[in-house]
Amino acid sequence: MRLPLTSRRDAGPRVAPSRQGGIGAAPGPQRDRAVAAAETVALVLDEDSPLPESAGDVEELARRLRGHIGQLGAVVPPAASALRGAQQLASAGVPDGYMPSRVHLVKLAEATQALVAAVQAHGVVPAKPMRRRRWWRPQLNVLRGSVFAVAFVLLALAASVPRA
Repeated sequence: MRLPLTSRRDAGPRVAPSRQGGIGAAPGPQRDRAVAAAETVALVLDEDSPLPESAGDVEELARRLRGHIGQLGAVVPPAASALRGAQQLASAGVPDGYMPSRVHLVKLAEATQALVAAVQAHGVVPAKPMRRRRWWRPQLNVLRGSVFAVAFVLLALAASVPRA
């Protein structure tokens, strides 16, 4: 029975290993959470940005803002006044109806903007997550090649032994 050249683990999209974070790490430096949150807030609060067209768009933006509130809440000092209000808004669901859902989205964006300002005012730098040491795992073809090389050396050694 012939084994496939790629293992099941490698059958998905190819991601090149990176020296900084192992397999699947982003190629550049990690994005700042406050910058990412500010970009999402700009999608909602900018004058040039259009209003979300469907309830799904509102739900997606609210989900992203809740995620930013959760991430920034972990690095903001617990005594920050903006944190409590933002967490209360994030825990509430998006109301039904066109106008109430858009108003909730704007309030959520403003609360996220206040958290971004609190992070920047306190000069909080997010802690880098600790990485476990990853051992190098050879690819399947490397293992096959080394087994073949060892077998070839043993065959050559066995052929060079004189027959009695």
